[in-house]
Amino acid sequence: MTGRSPGLLRRHRDFRLLWCGETAGKFGTAVSNVAMPLVAVSTLHAPTFAVGLLSACTWLPWLLIGLPVGVWVDRLRRRPLMLGAAGLSLVLFAAVPVLARYGGLSLGLLITVALLTGAAAVVFQTAYSAYLPALLAPADQPEGNAKLHGSASAAQIAGQGAGGLIAQLAGAVNGLFAHAATFLIALLCLLGIRHREPRPAPRDAPRALTAEVAEGLRLVAGDKWFRTLTLFGAASNLALMGYQSMAAVFLVREVGLSPGTVGGVLALASTGGIAGAFLARRAADRFGTARAMLLCELGLPGAALLIPLAAHGAGALLYVAGSFGVSAGAVAGNILKASFQQRYCPPALLGRVIASSSFVNYGTLPLGALLGGALGSTLGLRPAMWIMTAGVPLAALILLFSPVGSVRDLPTRPAGEEQREPGEGGPDPERRDGPDSEQGDGPGPGTEEGRDGAPARR
Repeated sequence: MTGRSPGLLRRHRDFRLLWCGETAGKFGTAVSNVAMPLVAVSTLHAPTFAVGLLSACTWLPWLLIGLPVGVWVDRLRRRPLMLGAAGLSLVLFAAVPVLARYGGLSLGLLITVALLTGAAAVVFQTAYSAYLPALLAPADQPEGNAKLHGSASAAQIAGQGAGGLIAQLAGAVNGLFAHAATFLIALLCLLGIRHREPRPAPRDAPRALTAEVAEGLRLVAGDKWFRTLTLFGAASNLALMGYQSMAAVFLVREVGLSPGTVGGVLALASTGGIAGAFLARRAADRFGTARAMLLCELGLPGAALLIPLAAHGAGALLYVAGSFGVSAGAVAGNILKASFQQRYCPPALLGRVIASSSFVNYGTLPLGALLGGALGSTLGLRPAMWIMTAGVPLAALILLFSPVGSVRDLPTRPAGEEQREPGEGGPDPERRDGPDSEQGDGPGPGTEEGRDGAPARR
């Protein structure tokens, strides 16, 4: 079966370039995920709530522009949007250390950069998620998703370790130069992709932006599978970001680690993502995609309850063990969901479906960051960590008591007329996987991670 072939990276040049660029971007994101909070904590001496606010601003653009971005992604070619987003992020992250040298470093500057780079991430991730099905044949998509998520986890391990080391040796502010450099690599890789998307099919009549946004929202709300996964993602991300926004402060002030050691601890915790990428397809083959999702999203994240027990010395390993389980479950669950979504959703609506579900999923991330910061300021860091980590496995009860909990496999297409395109005759039920793909090297069709290694639910 082509999708199980171990040679996808070797035989598909365009996917290889996309994979290299995405991996470089994830490495840089991991560096800045360590550097930005450490700049706020160690350089600006920001209070706990301010650090939570900084994390919230990274995700707030999903609430502000997530829905219209989904419409633009369906209207336009995806690769140019990705190039523009990567270029903007390159300039913004390079600007922070430059301005800092001239006395311009402030919490306001960090918040502004977090908002603008967060907006660029909305565009990039929505376009990237909708672009992949056009680049890979349907049978190759599960392998492609697994490789992208697995390499993202590996890059995060290296990036968090490097982020802590850079912060220790050269200062947290200079760590942002590394993130800027990775966006340059991502730009070069995207420019090297030979596949050129066809122009989106012309519409019979212009449609209002709000009408197309509503179309995506209706599809997500009206389909029981999309609705269940979206509600679960929103609840899970609220708890995830609640404790992730406090992670750097917790490890420095409660556990007593140095900034360099924090990077190492977060890197060890991120190895769970590699285990999750290895587990996802194997668990799906053995137990079925729906049961594998329950295992990954309900069973493994129960280890989150070890996180608040972390203490100085060897007790810090409890944080590593807890975050390892959360990361493994989140990455495996994201792979299963991405493969389901790409097969199940009509291609013409994929951008809007991704944006609509992400609007809800990621919309709770800034709320979680603010909630974590508020609880940490009022109750103390350790009690706040207990509250937020308990929410991680509890959120998965949504899956257990939903249609996901009653079947072996997630569907590959809607039943009957359940997912007809609003206002149209409905998509061809035999055509769920996007354009046909050539797998050669010539012309033709060829993640946001959380703050401590546990990826947000997509």
